[in-house]
Amino acid sequence: MKQNSLNAKEKKLSKIAFSHVGCEKNLVDTEHMQGLLDKEGYEVDSNINDANVVVVNTCSFIETAREESIRKIIEYTNQGKEVIVAGCMAQHFKDELLKEIPEIKGLVGTGDYQKIAKVLDRVEKGEIVNEVSKIPEFIADVEIPRFVDKNKFVAYLRIAEGCNYNCAFCIIPKLRGPQRSRTIESIVSEAKSLAKQGIQEIILISQITTNYGQDIYGKPSLAKLLNELSKVPIPWIRVHYAYPTGLTDEVIRAFKDSKNIVPYFDLPLQHSHPDVLKSMNRPWQASLNESILEKIRKEIPSAVLRTSLIVGFPGEKKEYFEHLLKFLDRHKFDHVGVFIFSPEEGTAAFDLSNKVSPEVAEARKDNVISVQQNISKDKNQSYVGSKMKILVEKISDNNELIGRSYNFAPEIDGNVILSNVNNDLKNYIGKFVEANISFADEYDLYGETIKIL
Repeated sequence: MKQNSLNAKEKKLSKIAFSHVGCEKNLVDTEHMQGLLDKEGYEVDSNINDANVVVVNTCSFIETAREESIRKIIEYTNQGKEVIVAGCMAQHFKDELLKEIPEIKGLVGTGDYQKIAKVLDRVEKGEIVNEVSKIPEFIADVEIPRFVDKNKFVAYLRIAEGCNYNCAFCIIPKLRGPQRSRTIESIVSEAKSLAKQGIQEIILISQITTNYGQDIYGKPSLAKLLNELSKVPIPWIRVHYAYPTGLTDEVIRAFKDSKNIVPYFDLPLQHSHPDVLKSMNRPWQASLNESILEKIRKEIPSAVLRTSLIVGFPGEKKEYFEHLLKFLDRHKFDHVGVFIFSPEEGTAAFDLSNKVSPEVAEARKDNVISVQQNISKDKNQSYVGSKMKILVEKISDNNELIGRSYNFAPEIDGNVILSNVNNDLKNYIGKFVEANISFADEYDLYGETIKIL
């Protein structure tokens, strides 16, 4: 990846590479930083070996993410690179990082990525820069440059940043600040721009997507946003992080009535038992989980349901976990992500008693995965013998086409692997095809292409 820079006379001396850890919200920050540096004449390259400056955009959500972030920071400083640490770890440990790893040249907080060019300029002059706002307040709009990889056909579109909830296990509000939404006009404008760039699918993201607009319009406005986005010529629009409290009749109707908003519901429920949800300080009752799932299936029979769960939360008794297994068996989600509770200092759950042992938590995670694999396999096998619309994204080493139906979100769900008698496989990349599905396992679908749509 090399971006178009300013003319040679205006080019900067540093060659910059990015190393990204964490979620897609972090990825959008990285893309904005790449775009801003490119605009200022810096050469931004994907080959870290060729760069003399590496910006490590870090994650601090759980311990394993922090470990990966630190590993990368140390790896690049040991290689003699000038390292700038951006993102959640910079926000979380702005004082500790510079003390513990003095080789770091600069820090950029989660609300400060728009300052990356100025930070780099100061680093080039020999300064050690700590550009971390106490409370993140910035959110990029359509006017902030952004690099979108031309080899990809999916782009994330951030509609809001930050969170006003105080879930007991979550450090995100402290790392990302309070909720701040973009205007509908700004979001629609960016969606149109992405369409012109050849993007075939956009995925709406924020910390709580169903709370979109509460801060600027006085009430959640996701339904209005979806109605406007349904007019943009993007074949697929997907919504992530939809909390039950915001899935109103109006929002579900927007899913139902739109031709390009795919009926894929990403619902981070975290647990099923009311006592666990109460301890987690989730802002709804367990009964809402049940009723919203029933409503979605009644209104949109073709809906695909994904959830994420936490096991091993303090106080999760055996019978509470069995309640969760029964919940999974009853509702049969298409996709489930499961995580072991990670005690994060600074959260309400950090000091809770009745901790679940790591061994028990690991066993519960394995149990959920085992149960869900059987459910997912049955779900996938129901598609065998059917025709599906597939977005082709790449070619495998075995010369097969790899893509996704709307049932699968990128990175977190499965793929559709297609054989093809046509030797000109590159002609299919970035296009929608009709395919016969002939086989399925617990993760992926397999079939043969029929035609380009």
